[in-house]
Amino acid sequence: MNYPSKSPESGNVILYVLIGIFLVGLLTAAIRNVGGGNDNIDREDLLLKAGQVQRHAAEIARGVNIILEKKASEADLRFAHDDAPTEYGLITTTPEYQVFSTEGGSATYRMPPTGVNDGSGWEIFATSAIPQVGSDKAELIAVLPNVTEAFCTVMNAQLGFDAGTQPTDDAAGSPSCVMGDPTDRFDGTFNDSSPNPLDDTTFSKLPAYQACVSCASNDTFNYYYVLMAR
Repeated sequence: MNYPSKSPESGNVILYVLIGIFLVGLLTAAIRNVGGGNDNIDREDLLLKAGQVQRHAAEIARGVNIILEKKASEADLRFAHDDAPTEYGLITTTPEYQVFSTEGGSATYRMPPTGVNDGSGWEIFATSAIPQVGSDKAELIAVLPNVTEAFCTVMNAQLGFDAGTQPTDDAAGSPSCVMGDPTDRFDGTFNDSSPNPLDDTTFSKLPAYQACVSCASNDTFNYYYVLMAR
């Protein structure tokens, strides 16, 4: 029995349909990769900047240690620099105790990388007791204020905190955040009587010598680095 053969045209139509489906798939994948690529570039940029921020904080901490090794007391430490607010004093005053002086700690004051915060400079405070660091006294910390939530997320992931959560800094009273008021800027005085106790239950990793924390009282994110545990 002879069966009717299939038309070559019908086979070509099926082939064209399959090629069309394949090309649509390639286009869809390309579009997705372009969007993902931009996201990856942004994240890589923030990762690099998070590393810069940590390295500068570590440089400040080394400056503190250099001065303390010279038998200076913790109350002698000073953080004046050319662009410093008046609360930090003058860098020419007892330069051997100045962290940003070549005669003292030899650290270089640097502004944060662009895009990580609102352009605010580093601040130094001694008004917060950091979870499981030292005793219940206030630690000496460097604070990079008003960082973006995206930077905070990348920083904490890099530090090993659980994804999807941010440590919180929402204690009642004053100071209520690691980022204090201008009058709280470090001038040799430590607030040991009523330091700001961070909520350690929100930290997925302890002790927390550095972290980016969410401050509920003013809806900001702030990165801190412990310069000296007490």
